[in-house]
Amino acid sequence: MTISEEKINEVGTNIQEKASLIWNVADSLRGPFKPHEYGLVIIPMTVIKRFHDCLLPTHDAVLKKYEQVKHLEVRDGFLRTASGYQFYNISPFTFSTLLADQKNIEDNFKAYIAGFSDNVQDILAKFDFDNILKRMVESGTLYVTISEFNTEKAYMGPDKISAVDMGYIFENLINRFSESYDEEAGAHFTSRDIVYLMSDLLVEGDKDAFSKQGSAKTVYDMAMGTSQMLTCMEERIHQMDSEAEVTCFGQEINPQTFGIAKADMLIRGGDPNNMQYGDTLLIKDFDKSGKVPGDQFDGYQFSYIISNPPFGIDWKKEAESIEAENAKGDAGRFAPGLPPKSDGQLLFMLNGIKKLRNDGRMAIIQNGSSLFTGDAGSGPSEIRRYIIENDLLDAIIQLPNDAFYNTGISTYIWIIEKNKPEERVGKVQLIDASNCYEKRRKSIGSKRVDITDACRALILSAYGDFQGKTYTGKTESDADITVESKIFDDSEFGYSKVIVCSPVLNKDGEPEMKKGKPVEDTEKRDTESIPLNDDMDAYMVKEVLPYNPGAWIDNGKTKVGYEIPFTRYFYKCKPIESFDSIMERIEERQKRLLENLEKFNAKDGE
Repeated sequence: MTISEEKINEVGTNIQEKASLIWNVADSLRGPFKPHEYGLVIIPMTVIKRFHDCLLPTHDAVLKKYEQVKHLEVRDGFLRTASGYQFYNISPFTFSTLLADQKNIEDNFKAYIAGFSDNVQDILAKFDFDNILKRMVESGTLYVTISEFNTEKAYMGPDKISAVDMGYIFENLINRFSESYDEEAGAHFTSRDIVYLMSDLLVEGDKDAFSKQGSAKTVYDMAMGTSQMLTCMEERIHQMDSEAEVTCFGQEINPQTFGIAKADMLIRGGDPNNMQYGDTLLIKDFDKSGKVPGDQFDGYQFSYIISNPPFGIDWKKEAESIEAENAKGDAGRFAPGLPPKSDGQLLFMLNGIKKLRNDGRMAIIQNGSSLFTGDAGSGPSEIRRYIIENDLLDAIIQLPNDAFYNTGISTYIWIIEKNKPEERVGKVQLIDASNCYEKRRKSIGSKRVDITDACRALILSAYGDFQGKTYTGKTESDADITVESKIFDDSEFGYSKVIVCSPVLNKDGEPEMKKGKPVEDTEKRDTESIPLNDDMDAYMVKEVLPYNPGAWIDNGKTKVGYEIPFTRYFYKCKPIESFDSIMERIEERQKRLLENLEKFNAKDGE
């Protein structure tokens, strides 16, 4: 088993065991808190305990340094250095000493929380922790909750749980919280195997990624959740080049998951200012109240973008801002068009394209609707037209079903690149990897399959070879896996939607004429979708005129559309069973039925 697969399995174990252990704290909350409120306590307490366990080894050093610098106006730098992190706590308390004084647990715990640095205070504010703490005190659950989090099994120090694993534990807790709240938000928890595939696809296509000494890369996730795609991407890049400088940026609209992402960044020693709260789809300063900040990375451009934005989520509440930005044309992000208000995933696609450097690459997950919804001239079709006609679409990879924690639907990775290598210019690669997976022994939510090292290697081979062929292989358990690659010209996906007009016929069957032109029979008006690669006149001669003599195209109403009929390209027609085979099966069933009837009659006659 390879290192990455060991990590995937280890993550699965850590998620299930540690998250279940933490969630069991809910037993002490039953009664004062309703089931859908358990997460309001458990998630911020998990963040606090993670901070606590990270800071524990340097706790005494921080207290000593605080005594030396507490008179200084600027002391953060000294205390961060003493703690070893970008945050610290100057309270003398630890969870153990808090529990040693049960009588004063409320005042002491509040003093402990107040001892955290400002960046941690900001995180706790996103959880509305002051009100939660008040309810814990009033319900008498504070002491027992701290006790549960202070057990040996609840230890969350980085020497036992890595930042990536901790992130997945957080996501699992949030998922449980959402389920208890009966939410159907469509927030996809992207597992490590998929993120590794996305990361490898980005780097595989970036031939000069690490050819220069001291290479520096920026990575952005526009819907980062708890930031685990960023963390995995950074980890993957460092596996390939330990000296590479990687800086991560991300934005998240959910205050809880944002708090976790910022906490994760603090623990990993990165710049917490790179993690921003707000709605990526809003114009930066559109909400004058400041309650929901907009796009915090306006004007930024990044080397890599890796993201799994929500799909099936409407953008009605952002409509005024999005439509205003669309009206800006090329000065904004949404000039090519707007999708239906019921599904904003293509808006995230356009945001990513705007934020890519000229040599940048993006891997973004979409569901099937981005491939084909919308007629010619509609918002989705115009967005696809913009992407394809500007030669931005490098490849689309269909993933296996049941690869995500909470959805089993068909999903696709789109690879977007602004500066394709010469052999890929004007081309699009479609890869069907839906049959390239290893079944899990135990599912995690809806996730029943993994993309193992063998699977990932086969997909990467298909992508890197850039040929139209089928690749076969074996998983580690000797199961067959296949990946099929096809290469298309950009124009293959375009079509002209034309209005076909039919003439009014007189009693002799001849077209009626007016001013030298045939009179249209409006009741027989029809449409045809003609591939861009086909000559319209030749198409009419072959496909229309034999069945509708005298028909013509109303050129003034022609619209160009784009769609990517992925399923049709990879459809395999199963041969029809022969007549003899069918009759043989019928005769065999009749024979068995007669035998059973004879046995029944014989038994009935006894």
